[in-house]
Amino acid sequence: MKIYFHLNLSGFSNCYVIANEVIKEAVIIDPGQITEEIIDKIESDSYKLTGVFITHNHGSHVHGLKTLRKIYTPKIYAADWEVAGNDTNVITGDGKVRIAGLTVRYMALPGHTADSMVYKIGNVIFTGDTLSAGKIGTTNSKYSEFILRNNIERKIFSQQDATVIMPGHGPPSCVGVEKLFNLDIAHVSEKEAVPVIPLSDK
Repeated sequence: MKIYFHLNLSGFSNCYVIANEVIKEAVIIDPGQITEEIIDKIESDSYKLTGVFITHNHGSHVHGLKTLRKIYTPKIYAADWEVAGNDTNVITGDGKVRIAGLTVRYMALPGHTADSMVYKIGNVIFTGDTLSAGKIGTTNSKYSEFILRNNIERKIFSQQDATVIMPGHGPPSCVGVEKLFNLDIAHVSEKEAVPVIPLSDK
């Protein structure tokens, strides 16, 4: 398995091409923007694009889908039917899909959006906007934030520490690092907390 990374400069979001070099098939996660470089990679290496996975239905993660569908006929997986209408393979809850010779595990992880999904292929988890290096996704209420934090701890932080995190924005990370240093979700006990000492008036 090879992972090719592409940065969407218009939305500063990450797009990933995951290729199975043995059978020459590939899937794409979050086609926010499809450029000549992405098409060249697929064509020059003679990959058959068999699937597209959407982490959530926000423009910077799906805008390129229209371009892809003009060139290829991949199966489209998302939790939101509106991503591709009747061509959307709607996925809910947790499960797995076998495609391009790869096992793609999916997990519903609402909080940032109601349709947020994360995908795991091998030792790599693609988190969309739910979890990035050093922070968690934005939410529109305290309840949504609670749901998001709870889901991250149950479904992402339960993975092995060496599991690589490929987020929707920003650089890669890994589960162990985020458990220790993600300030948006880290649990610090009173003994570990750094004391705050007021400045003297003198």
